[in-house]
Amino acid sequence: MTDDTARAAALLAEHRAAIDRLDAILVYTLAERFKRTQAVGRLKAEHALPPSDPAREATQIARLERLAAEADLDPGFAREFLGFIIREVIRHHEKMQN
Repeated sequence: MTDDTARAAALLAEHRAAIDRLDAILVYTLAERFKRTQAVGRLKAEHALPPSDPAREATQIARLERLAAEADLDPGFAREFLGFIIREVIRHHEKMQN
């Protein structure tokens, strides 16, 4: 292995370790978010509130798109990602109301 190849392999390992740490942060952050949305779902079920709030969802999507643009992340990707999360939250809220 050449010195250049060894440096590339070490750099690759560093990048992968950073990605692994970020993946863990994402998973734990999503878990915390879902704990909060489940609390919201229980509150909605207890008070016969609808499982979906389209105005709130639209506001959150617009907010996330702005944050994504500021972070140099594709806003379309951010919108799709949050859309997936919102659909999953609504699905959980609907189950709580049944």
